[in-house]
Amino acid sequence: MKFVKDRKLNEFFGPSEGEIGIITLGGHYNGVMRGLQQLGLADVYGNSSIPIYVMNVAYPTVDEEVVDFCLGKKAVIMIEEGAPEYVEQTLHTLMRRRDIQTKLHGKDILPLGGEYTAPVMMKGLKSFIEMYDRKLLGNQPPVPDPTPILSDPKVKALAEVVPARPAGFCTGCPERPIFAAMKLVEKELGEHHVSADIGCHLFSILPPFNIGGTTMGYGLGPASASAFNVTADKRSISVMGDGGFWHNGLATSVGNAVFNKQDGVILVVDNYYSAATGGQDILSSRAINPNRKTNNSIVDAVKGIGATWVRQIDRTYDVAKMRDTLKEALTTDEKGPKIIVASSECMLNKQRRIKPQFAKAVKDGKRMVKERFGVDEDVCTGDHACIRLSGCPSLSVKHTDDPLKDDPVAAIDNSCVGCGNCGEVSEAAVLCPSFYRADVIHNPTSWDRFASRLRNRVIGWLQARRSAGRIVFAD
Repeated sequence: MKFVKDRKLNEFFGPSEGEIGIITLGGHYNGVMRGLQQLGLADVYGNSSIPIYVMNVAYPTVDEEVVDFCLGKKAVIMIEEGAPEYVEQTLHTLMRRRDIQTKLHGKDILPLGGEYTAPVMMKGLKSFIEMYDRKLLGNQPPVPDPTPILSDPKVKALAEVVPARPAGFCTGCPERPIFAAMKLVEKELGEHHVSADIGCHLFSILPPFNIGGTTMGYGLGPASASAFNVTADKRSISVMGDGGFWHNGLATSVGNAVFNKQDGVILVVDNYYSAATGGQDILSSRAINPNRKTNNSIVDAVKGIGATWVRQIDRTYDVAKMRDTLKEALTTDEKGPKIIVASSECMLNKQRRIKPQFAKAVKDGKRMVKERFGVDEDVCTGDHACIRLSGCPSLSVKHTDDPLKDDPVAAIDNSCVGCGNCGEVSEAAVLCPSFYRADVIHNPTSWDRFASRLRNRVIGWLQARRSAGRIVFAD
């Protein structure tokens, strides 16, 4: 308590006095400020017309700070997500015991459940302010409201022609092939219970994969799977990221599995960063960080606490290898946890790193090759199995002029980053061989130009030969 008070970890914003006040947990501060901005009661610099007490430390509650903030006010509103309203109940108890007559609101105005987005905050705060200090709102300009636009028949009509796209992995994400491989194993061995975790990999619970039965806290996916440590026909699969592994998973999940001889499969997604929170370095990051000790092996760590069945895959885009390793883990006779460390760099962070380097090299006149992938629409059958097993945002469909094909064919747009997952999936799942790779050469050499001319001549000759052999019907 003294540490929190002395270092002023909880913060006060806005005027020192006022008829009403807002108490919020630290994570909701930005949403509160955005809601107040929409009401004309705050600016983009964080200046508020209403006193705000930000509880960056929710527990323990600093009673004196709460009391000092509430004294002399008509009412305050407590903003916290989730139910039950633990902090609000604590404040009610504190204020009644101190005989403070300030009214306390919270879940009676704000929703009991759901995410407190800026529009939700704005609506709740407006109701609260109208109850106790209406003059603060003044003659407001109309608050932004998307309802008239969204209810327009022309906008609604878009839903019939624009396909819905759920949230999912980024283009080129190295975690997509992991779950594509898991779907292929599921087709062969049947469904297994999959215990998910917090991180990017949680997108696997959405289409097109729909993989994941339970979700627990950061690094606790394998710990929750310990409930399935019983004799059964199928082993459970648990998934966690490298950030969750170092945060909680090494001891709570892997250590627990080793100690209790848990006969399940643990999949650690190693993308070199704490990717879901912005790409921060962690213990197993490959970067050379002058201020941190990186390049600590996850494989060495799990072996160090007693794991014996450990496999590392250095390139997750090898869908066939991922599939075979998962199948081995689910069918081996060896007891104890089966741990797979699937490693490939987060594509979002990789692109942030290499794009400036690539652009500089091209500008300096160096020969640079950029890989792109495409779909041969003459070969594509239009069954879209590649999309159902990939879900890559760059993989879409387009209409074809071929009168023998009723369905649109697959197509790859310009957002492709050349990871090659689409082709790997097609090969591993034995789909139609319609994907091709094209190398885009910047600053080509004389040999590149000669080879290009030679290829064009050979291809042109073959195309002319084929056209000459075709039967042409008179009009």
